[in-house]
This record gives sequence, C-alpha cells and structure tokens, in this order.
Amino acid sequence: MKKQVTPLISVVMGSDSDFPVMSETIKILEDFKLPHEVFITSAHRSPERTSSFAKKASERGIKVIIVGAGAAAHLAGVIASQSLLPVIGVPIDATALGGIDALLSIAQMPGGVPVATMAVGKAGAKNAALLAIRILSVEDGNLRKKLDRFVRDMARDVEKKQEDLLCRKS
Repeated sequence: MKKQVTPLISVVMGSDSDFPVMSETIKILEDFKLPHEVFITSAHRSPERTSSFAKKASERGIKVIIVGAGAAAHLAGVIASQSLLPVIGVPIDATALGGIDALLSIAQMPGGVPVATMAVGKAGAKNAALLAIRILSVEDGNLRKKLDRFVRDMARDVEKKQEDLLCRKS
C-alpha cells in the first residue's frame, strides 16, 4: 500500500479556468518533489467552503498557501484573514484589464492582513512556488540544497545561452 504523504503547500484557485497559469506553480513543486494539494474555492461563490479551508489548513499540516485569482481577486485576502499561514497571491489575467485589477486587489491588503503578491500570470505562478520553497527551506536543509542547485542551474543556463548565441554569430 502506498504511504499517504501530508501536503505542505496548498495551491488554491478561484476557478478551474485559473489552472493554465497555476500549473506553472504545480510544475515547480513537482520538480522539487514537494507534497502539495490543489483546491478550488471561490471567495464570492463558495464563501463557506473558502472559510472552512482557510481555518483548517494549518491543522491539516499545510505550511504555505499559494492562491491564484483573477478579476476582483479577493480569494488570497479572504484566506489570509482566516489563517495564520503565509499566503502568496498570484494575480491572473482574467479580464479586459489584463490582470491589473487582480494585482491591485491582492497587493492592496489592509495593514494586519499580509499577502505576498507576485507578478501577473505565469512568471508570478513560478515565483510563488519558489517563494514557498524559500520559506520552507529556512528549516529544511535538504530543500535548501535543492534550491541552491536550482539557482546555480539557472545561472548555468544563462551562460550556455550566451555561448550558443556567440556560436551562431560566428
């Protein structure tokens, strides 16, 4: 029988339409082999579900919550208002405003209800995973080593691209 692993990170979306962006978060968590869960709830359409999720996340072993939401994007703030866990918000381009509405909704939290806010879209989704990993790596030396290797590999990729460019030019 396969051992059940307790998720450390919850990836939350306001709708399944957010999945193409939030899949970038999930890919990085999978690359780092971090146990995580994916949860869909809406601050406006399912407020009781959202409240229950936020209030019970810590007791279920969750350490960091990553929330993707577009338009009004209240989901991250609602969760942060009902949980003491770190919440990272990913604004999603879901309206004619190009995600700026979501960015401002997530970033403009009142004092006392912190939400770390990432960039709009896929880059923000990737960085949300990496910020969660940095938070967890403070107390996990093995995770810190994986993160260090990831950062070194990114630097090597840049150097390789430079070499490839010079070879094409010659």
